Amino acid sequence: MNLDFLKALLTAAAPSGYEARASLIWKTEAETFADRVSEDHYGNVYAEINPPADGPGRPIALMGHLDEIGLMVSHVGDKGMIAFLGIGGWDPQVLVGQRIRLLAEDGDVLGVIGKKAIHVMDDRDKSKASKLEDLWIDTALDIEEVRRRIPVGTVGVIEQPPIEQNGHLISKAIDNRAGAFIVLEALRAMKAAGVTAHVVAVGTSQEEIGCFGAQVSGFRLDPTAGVVVDVTHETLQPGVDEKKYGVAPFGSGANLAVGAMISPVIVRQMQTVARAQDIPFTLSASPRYTGTDADSLALARAGVPLAVVSIPNRYMHSPSEMVRLSDVQACIDLITGWVGSLSGEQDYTRR
Repeated sequence: MNLDFLKALLTAAAPSGYEARASLIWKTEAETFADRVSEDHYGNVYAEINPPADGPGRPIALMGHLDEIGLMVSHVGDKGMIAFLGIGGWDPQVLVGQRIRLLAEDGDVLGVIGKKAIHVMDDRDKSKASKLEDLWIDTALDIEEVRRRIPVGTVGVIEQPPIEQNGHLISKAIDNRAGAFIVLEALRAMKAAGVTAHVVAVGTSQEEIGCFGAQVSGFRLDPTAGVVVDVTHETLQPGVDEKKYGVAPFGSGANLAVGAMISPVIVRQMQTVARAQDIPFTLSASPRYTGTDADSLALARAGVPLAVVSIPNRYMHSPSEMVRLSDVQACIDLITGWVGSLSGEQDYTRR
């Protein structure tokens, strides 16, 4: 497992709609082994093995999104304090006191998210949960410089470097740079194993604000089948209901979603491969939507039969998401094994 590549992806500041830094890292890595690498106007990046010489073909598509949740400047006040809106789904409580990297045009600016100190709160303030409109970004710059360098529309992300500890990785943006990492590492493993199928790994854009990149890339590729890789809730953390989310503790391997948007044929095939190759996996129920890029990919063109493979993840949408590296490897192994097991034209008709 190329941990340097994964950590570089996690470190990149690349919120939804502004994925360029992460996509460049992903694309540069793909160019070391893929047969063809490309990108589109919407921020998606593509790495292919075994592309047909006579046209685009209809590949198997592997998707993991490159974007992370972030912030966008909405107003600069008279004292240089910056108001902001969320890009994607934030719990405002986790933002209080965090350092922020603002992607200013003439060079990044670091700031901190401020909130009224507890010493000057009254009892009513102390009992209230923080809201985004109660918070601000303070850069310690003069107001003239703030207004010049950080206009409305400037985006930012949490500044939180990855930490590796006891077989786990802790970082911002694991949702879902880990998924984008997995699809490219699976493609690399297929290339090394001599897989002959036409396979495209896609680092998709804008999942956190509506799965829009998957809609664009799904239409472009028109794949015969697909795998979407994302994160799911690790179920030993306090407050996660196993009756709702299934049983997916650290060390349980790849999590397979089962539901209406998912191909039962591919799920069965993956379980067969996992058992044959001793790859740990669990199942979780997604009776309607999956909340991932699969919801867009499944409906691309005439529809794409697909599976959702997820990594158990603690503290989702926080600066300190946590995954176990053995679970990441299980996802890589399962996807690689499944594609390698296919031969000839597949029938994904629901049965």
